[in-house]
Amino acid sequence: MAGHFEATPGGGASVALDEVEIAILRSLAVQLLELIGPGDEPVEGEDPLAALFAEGPSEPPSDPALARLFPEAYGDEDKELREASAEFRRFTEKDLRTRKREDGLVVVRTLDALSPVTDGGAVLALTPEESQHWLRSLNDLRLTIGTRLEVSDEDEGQDGSLYQLPDSDPRKPMVMAYLWLGALQETLIETLMPD
Repeated sequence: MAGHFEATPGGGASVALDEVEIAILRSLAVQLLELIGPGDEPVEGEDPLAALFAEGPSEPPSDPALARLFPEAYGDEDKELREASAEFRRFTEKDLRTRKREDGLVVVRTLDALSPVTDGGAVLALTPEESQHWLRSLNDLRLTIGTRLEVSDEDEGQDGSLYQLPDSDPRKPMVMAYLWLGALQETLIETLMPD
């Protein structure tokens, strides 16, 4: 899995993906969408302005991966900070979840729209807007996988333990996906950076 993003005219990005890479990316994006959960469907007859100002949860998620995607704003060292974090979460988490869902859906939809070439692979060409969705979604995927793998800063360096896992380690496939997503994310960032 050595594909990397390259700049396209107009500020977008493209990457060649084989059919296995496409399947892995799609599967991971769908799993992320399932983790984030469905959005709130508008209730028929409900005032759209009331829905706009509806409050979200005030407690952090119990799932460590979700807690990493939706972190505490101010920490929990003392009661005042916990209360401030709860207040912040109440008014921001719903919008953040919506944005993360939109990012994941763009990943799935752009992958689904690919036209395969003769070897089963395809070139994914993203607009500047789609590139931003992809960048955020790749970050969310890495945060989620990293949390599940309990990755630390020491693990990630070139000489870190992630690069030295034996093939028999059951974490190896997810570690390989984590590292590959990191490489994709890095090349997408480089592609989108202004000259």
